[in-house]
Amino acid sequence: MRRVWTTAALALTLAAVAACSKQTAHDEAAAAPAESTAAAPGRAQGAAADLGVKLAYEHEVDLKVEAAEIPKRLRAAQDACNGGKFGPCAVLGLQQQGGDFPSARLQVRVVPAGVDPLIALAGKGDEIASRNTHAEDLAVVMRDNGLLQDRLRREHERLLEFQARRDLKIQDMMILSAQIAQIEAQLQGAQQEGAQHQRRVDTQLLTLSFNAPQSQANRSEIGQALGDFGSIVTGVIAWLIRAFAVLLPLGVVVLAGLWLVRLLRRRRKAG
Repeated sequence: MRRVWTTAALALTLAAVAACSKQTAHDEAAAAPAESTAAAPGRAQGAAADLGVKLAYEHEVDLKVEAAEIPKRLRAAQDACNGGKFGPCAVLGLQQQGGDFPSARLQVRVVPAGVDPLIALAGKGDEIASRNTHAEDLAVVMRDNGLLQDRLRREHERLLEFQARRDLKIQDMMILSAQIAQIEAQLQGAQQEGAQHQRRVDTQLLTLSFNAPQSQANRSEIGQALGDFGSIVTGVIAWLIRAFAVLLPLGVVVLAGLWLVRLLRRRRKAG
C-alpha cells in the first residue's frame, strides 16, 4: 500500500511540476509585452531611446586591390586578427585563388570596435567597391531562451528535491532519474543556444573580399587569349590530321570500288 502511495505521489508531483512550469512560462510570456508597453512612454521621452533590440551585425566588404598586393593584404588582415591587434578576433574562413584572376576572401568574427580598423588595414586607401551591412534582431529569441532556461532550472530543482526523499522505491528512482536527465539535456542545449546568441550580439561577422581592378581583369583576359592562340592553332591542326587519318582509308576503298566497276564495264563491252 505504501509503495502504491509513493508511486502515485511521484506521478502527481511530476504532473504538478509540468503544469506549474507551463503556467509560469505562460505568465512570463504574457507579462513581458505588458512590461514593455508600460515602459514605452518613458523610453520615448528619453534623449537616447532604448529600443530593447539585440542586434547581430554582419558586414560584407569588397576591396579592389592590385593583383600583386592581394596576398600581402590578406596576410596582414589575418595576422592582425590572430594577434588581436584591434581586439578579440577569430578567423572563421580563408580562401585564396591565384592564376590570371587572383582573388582572396577572409571571414572573421571581431568585436565591434575592430571592424572599421580591420577594413582600413586590409584596404590601405584602395577603392572599396562595395560595403553591405545588415543586422538580425535577436531580442525576442534571446528572451524566449532565457524564459526556457528559467523554467527548466525550476523543474530540475523540484525534481532534485523529490529525489532526495528516503521513502522512494527503485522504480520511482529510475523514473525520476530519467526525467532529470531529460531536463538536464534540454537545459544544456538551451544554454549553448543562448551562448551562441550572445556571441553573435557581442561580436560582429566581417567578410573581406579582395579582387583585382577591372582593368587588370581585362588585361588578363587579353593575355590569356594570346596565350591560348598557339594551343588553338595546334588543336585545329591536330583535328585536321585526325580527320585525314580517318578519311584516307575510306578514300582508298572508294577508289578501289570505282576501279573495279570500270573494269567490269570494259569487259562487258569487249565481250
